[in-house]
Amino acid sequence: MQQAIDNIKKFRELKDITREHIASELEMSVSGYSKLERGEVEMTLSKLYRIAEVLEVSVAQILNFDVNRVFNISHNENVNGVEVLEQHIGGDVYLKKYVQKLEEEVRELRTELRKQA
Repeated sequence: MQQAIDNIKKFRELKDITREHIASELEMSVSGYSKLERGEVEMTLSKLYRIAEVLEVSVAQILNFDVNRVFNISHNENVNGVEVLEQHIGGDVYLKKYVQKLEEEVRELRTELRKQA
């Protein structure tokens, strides 16, 4: 269940959803939701389904999301990673957005390294 809890946080961050928003949707305090997300309180099945609704993902996606499988594109011929993304999880828009952000960061880091050389 800890992996599912970690995945909830990843999905929430990828979708730019605050803890406050999810807590409000779940009709619980931000502190209570934060404890849930940190694994300090037990995750019930009903809460898991409700969180999936708020995040607009399926429970299966929460349970099976493996960021390493999706974003490990270093050994793939497809440099931009979008094809890999579509193969693994159907090309969800927010994941494409995340890959684009990572690619932008890589370009910025390369530019910075060139300046320093």
